[in-house]
Amino acid sequence: MAVKQDLRTPIVSVMGHVDHGKTTLLDRIRGSTVAEGEAGAITQHIGATEVPIDTIVSKCGNPALRDKFMVPGLLFIDTPGHHAFTSLRSRGGALADLAIVIVDINEGFMPQTIESLQILKRFKTPFVVVANKIDRIHGWEPQKNAPFIVSYNKQSERVKTELDRKFYEVVGELYNAGFNSERHDRVSDFQRNIGIIPISAVTGEGIADVLMVLLGLAQRFLEGNLHYDASVPGVGTVLEVKEEKGLGATIDVILYDGNLKKGDMIVVGSLGKPLHTKVRALLKPRPLTEIKSEEKFQQVQSVTAAIGVKISAPNLDSALAGSPVRVVTPETVDAISEEILNELEEVQIDTDALGITIKADTIGSLEALVNELKKEKIPIRKATVGDISQRDVVEVAAIEDPFYNVIIGFNVKVLPDAKDKVQSTEIKLFLSDVIYRLIDDYKDWAKEQKELTEKEMTEHITKPGRFQILPNCTFRQSKPAVVGVKIIGGVVRTNVDVTTADGTVVGKVKGLQLRGDNISEAKVGMEVAVALEGPTVGRQIKEEDTLFVNVPERHAKVLENEIFDSLKADELETLEAFLEIKRKGNPFWAK
Repeated sequence: MAVKQDLRTPIVSVMGHVDHGKTTLLDRIRGSTVAEGEAGAITQHIGATEVPIDTIVSKCGNPALRDKFMVPGLLFIDTPGHHAFTSLRSRGGALADLAIVIVDINEGFMPQTIESLQILKRFKTPFVVVANKIDRIHGWEPQKNAPFIVSYNKQSERVKTELDRKFYEVVGELYNAGFNSERHDRVSDFQRNIGIIPISAVTGEGIADVLMVLLGLAQRFLEGNLHYDASVPGVGTVLEVKEEKGLGATIDVILYDGNLKKGDMIVVGSLGKPLHTKVRALLKPRPLTEIKSEEKFQQVQSVTAAIGVKISAPNLDSALAGSPVRVVTPETVDAISEEILNELEEVQIDTDALGITIKADTIGSLEALVNELKKEKIPIRKATVGDISQRDVVEVAAIEDPFYNVIIGFNVKVLPDAKDKVQSTEIKLFLSDVIYRLIDDYKDWAKEQKELTEKEMTEHITKPGRFQILPNCTFRQSKPAVVGVKIIGGVVRTNVDVTTADGTVVGKVKGLQLRGDNISEAKVGMEVAVALEGPTVGRQIKEEDTLFVNVPERHAKVLENEIFDSLKADELETLEAFLEIKRKGNPFWAK
C-alpha cells in the first residue's frame, strides 16, 4: 500500500476537434456512475474529472484488476490543448502525462485534430485515439456501456465492414501524420503503435476500454514520473483566470506536485513581475457538477497532487493562464520569483529584428504558435500573451516592411481602441482559434503579396534577354538598322540598350515587329524584326551575332537578390550569362 500512496494520479488531457465529443465523453464517464448508484465515487474538480481506481475497476467488471494497478486513478482535464501543454512545467515537460485525441469516426480528421497530434509529437506524450460516434454508423445496434469488442461482435457483417472501412481511414490519416496505429485490442506494443479505441460517448460503448488502456499506459510508461512527496510545497499550473461573484479574480489550478493549504503564500506568473499573494480559500465544485455552471463551491483546508482546485486570493487580476504557481516561504520567495520570471521570459519573445507580431491567450498557446512559425521559418519580431491593444497596432503600423505590418492573434480579442486604430492603418490582422489555420492564412496572404510586389517590380525592371541576328535577314543596315532575329532567352522590349557578347553597348531597341505588326515585347522562341538605333550591320554588329539586353546594375541586383525565384529557366540562364560577361572586368558588379 505504501507504494500506491507514493504515486500521484496521472493527468490526462482530452484533445481534438470542437464538435467531436470531448465533453460528451467526460459526461459519460461522470454520468454512468450516477446511473449505477455510485454518485460521489467520481469527483469533478476545477476543469477536471477525477476517476478513482476502484471506479475504473468496477466499470471494467473485474475486481481482480485492482491489485494490478498502483496509480490512484486518472485525472482528466477538459481544456484546449495549448493550456495543457506548456513548457513551464518542470522546464520542458507538459502538464498532461497522457492524452486522448478524440475524432468523429464518420467525419475523420479536422484542423484541430492535426494540431493536437503535432503538440503530442512535440512533447513525446503517450496518447490514444478515441474514434467516437460508432452509434451513428447506419444499422448499428447499440449495446449500452458494453466493451467495444462485445458490441462489435453483435453487429451485422455489413455494419462491421462499414466500421472497419471508416476505422482504417483513421489509421491512414494517422499514418500521414507520422504515426503507426491499430485497433487497441490488436496492439501488443503501445510504444510502436498508437491504440485506436472505437467508442460511443452517447451509449457508453467502449468507455471501459478507454479507461483500461489509459491505466495500462500510465502503469507501463509513467510509473517513474508519477512519484511525488505530499509533504513538499505545492507546484502547479494556472489553467484559467476567472472573475467569480463575491470573490473577484480567482485562478483555476492543476496542482501536480506537493500540497497546498489555506493560508499558504504563493507566487504566480503574471504579465509583469510574478505576483505574491496569500491563499484566502481553496474551492472545489460539488461532485459531478460542471464548473462553468457551478455557484456553490465546497471550501477545503488543503489539497494534494494531482488535483484541480480554484484558488481565491488577493491581487490575482494580472495572473497569467499557463504560468506556474508555487507555494513559497519568506526564505524562498525571492529565488522562486526569479525562477518563474526567467521561465516566462524564455517563452515571450521581444526583439528588434524584423518579423511579424503575435499574440496568444496563454503561455502554452504562445509557445505552440512560436514553435510552428519557426518551423515555417516565419520571422517573429514580438510575441506576447494578451488581447491586441492599441499599442500593438501603433508599433506594427510603424514597421516599414509591408510583409511585417502583421498581427497574428490566437484565441484573443481586438480591444475597442485597437479596432479603431486598425481602420486608419495598413496593417493586416489574422485571428483564429486554430494555429494551423492562422499559419496557412498568413502564408497564402504573404505569397499573394509577394506575387503582387514582384509583378509591380518587373513592370519597372529591365529583365534579361538575348537574341541572335538571323542570316540573310538584314532589311536595313543603319539609322536604324533593321534585322530579323530569334529570341533565345528572356524577353526583349522596346527602348532597352543592347550589348554584344563582350559587353560593349552598341545601341537601343527602337521597335519590334511580328508579321508586320508593332509589338512591345518579344519572348523566348519568337522570330521578329528589330529596329536598332546606333549600330551599323557589318561594322558594330553582324549577322549571326548574339546580342544581350543591357540590364542596369541596380536592376541586376534586384533580379538576383529579390525576384530571382520568380524568373523562368530561360531568364535565369540569360541573366547568369549576362552577369558573367559584366563580371569579367569587374567581379563585384551588381553584388
